[in-house]
Amino acid sequence: MLGDRLKKLRATKNLSQQELAKKLNISRGTYAHYEINKRQPDYGTLKKISNFFNVSIDYLITGNEHSNSPDEMWKEFLDPKTQIFFKDLQNAPEEKIEELIRFWEFIKERDKKK
Repeated sequence: MLGDRLKKLRATKNLSQQELAKKLNISRGTYAHYEINKRQPDYGTLKKISNFFNVSIDYLITGNEHSNSPDEMWKEFLDPKTQIFFKDLQNAPEEKIEELIRFWEFIKERDKKK
């Protein structure tokens, strides 16, 4: 899950939650909720985290190190207006998330051809 990956990445930099939260310009409490999977970071925060650790948003969300979906997809996917459609996603198995990403990419390609 996202929280486990965040803990692991933070440990690789030997940072406390407080230190990392400060670097991300968020509160320690907010960051702690990400690590225990009580809250999901928004797109902007995920982008900051991915840049800081030099990993993709795909890796943070799905754990797949070899996938790198476009930022535009993640912006739409994580937009608060559309998140209501994906509220169950936070607790979904990673393979279901990857399947949804593939489906979304299919829809975008189909729409390009119209």
